[in-house]
Amino acid sequence: MDGIEAGWAVPLLLMGFVAVWQAFLVIAYLGGDLHPDVLETWTLGRSIEWGYAKHPPLMGWAARAWTSVFPLSNWSFQLLALTNSAIALWAVDLITRRFTRGDKRIVVLLLLMLLPAYQFHAQRFNANVVLLPAWPIATYCFLRSFESREVGWAIAAGATAALAMLGKYYSVFLIVSFLCAAMCHPQRRAYFGSLAPWVSAVTGLAALVPHVYWLATTGAQPFAYALERHAGKAHAPLLIEPLIFLSGVALVLVIPAAAWVLIAGSRLKKFPQDFRTMNPGLLLLFFISVGTLVLPPIAAAVLGADLPPIWALQGLFLFAILIVCGASYPIERFYSVNLAAVVVGIAVLAVGVVAPVHALYRNFHPLNEGRNFYQLSAMELTRQWHRHSNSALPAVGGDDGLAFATAFYSPDHPLYEVRLVHPNAERLPPEARFERGWAALCFDGDRYCIASMERTAARASRHIRSEFVLESNLLGQPGATQGFIALLVPPSTGEDVAPPTGVAEDFSAIRRSPVEAY
Repeated sequence: MDGIEAGWAVPLLLMGFVAVWQAFLVIAYLGGDLHPDVLETWTLGRSIEWGYAKHPPLMGWAARAWTSVFPLSNWSFQLLALTNSAIALWAVDLITRRFTRGDKRIVVLLLLMLLPAYQFHAQRFNANVVLLPAWPIATYCFLRSFESREVGWAIAAGATAALAMLGKYYSVFLIVSFLCAAMCHPQRRAYFGSLAPWVSAVTGLAALVPHVYWLATTGAQPFAYALERHAGKAHAPLLIEPLIFLSGVALVLVIPAAAWVLIAGSRLKKFPQDFRTMNPGLLLLFFISVGTLVLPPIAAAVLGADLPPIWALQGLFLFAILIVCGASYPIERFYSVNLAAVVVGIAVLAVGVVAPVHALYRNFHPLNEGRNFYQLSAMELTRQWHRHSNSALPAVGGDDGLAFATAFYSPDHPLYEVRLVHPNAERLPPEARFERGWAALCFDGDRYCIASMERTAARASRHIRSEFVLESNLLGQPGATQGFIALLVPPSTGEDVAPPTGVAEDFSAIRRSPVEAY
């Protein structure tokens, strides 16, 4: 802690955070593969676009950039998730150091490390998680722009706000909170009388032009998906949704809040006075924090949309900064050391006890999404495909998660074909013939998936249906079993080619049931 201002303590803390929780994820998921959200993110990033059917493009871009350096593996994407969290915490420290020095900087980070957002939530690298660093970076740039009113920081504020929007449209609440905070702040006349807000607005809009053009030319698919998935709730739940949202946020903050109460003790009675004499920069952050909590429930009530509390996790850093930096009293080394011991102790306990127990338990009680069998099923489907075709598997469908998993784990890396994922026979275009062939995979209990794929396969001149059972294992210890239904439609042109270089030929390591029906 003596090295905080020397510049090496915070980077060391963040590297330790990544190393310890990387070990946790690797051990805890020895028998389980990546979450479907992560596999979807990689699938989207296979093509660099200005938008995707469900989401804005930032998460796909991040996955594409990462896999241009790191391999396609479970540990690689676990490292991506934790690196993303470390960048987020580094950005939080950038803001914190504007208002305090020494131990308080570490205390802010340690309080945030008590949240589940930067370890467990972060492992599902998706449109929500990509906002963990985007929000504090945008907030830092806006703070600097508001304080200095310099053109450079105004450009940075507009660009980073646009970047947050390219992560998820939920970031509109952060941007509106910026505007509301600036309007409520005592220094609003100086800010709006300068070029800064106008430069930021022009920069942000200019950065979003390619995405807006993409939306206009593709039918605004992400908006249609969001409305279909989250809007149209009945009137009664609308009155409850804001309470659920705010209660969920409060529940997430319970542990760091309790830790702060123990640190502050009787000095909490100074809070009213500290609030009245709050630093102007902290006052701006306070207004932003209020906006990010109040605006979403209002919008949800107006639009009739649901509002999961998990969507607010990327903005909780504001409260840690406010309570620590807003305190007029110093934090004694005794308290900061004890807090560090708690955080490190939790991490060590998680790695040494919780992770092995979780891995052992999940070997016999599979994860809900069927993640224990993702890689095994992808390899088995690929093996079956190469029994009937010399060409690489070109496209995959069926169950959404299994299709994403096959695209990722199969050595052929087939394209995830959305038209083959639980297709509606009436909506599938007649011209969708897939001349190069395709394969699909369903869980044996998913009758809707099986029926829809069989209807689609029946349109081909030839198809093969097979059933097989896979068994999970943990370091050679057999575990749970799961049945699958595979459908293969070989190429209709008869122009099979040799498998591409690097396609695995040896599938003998796959654990299968001794009984298979073809």
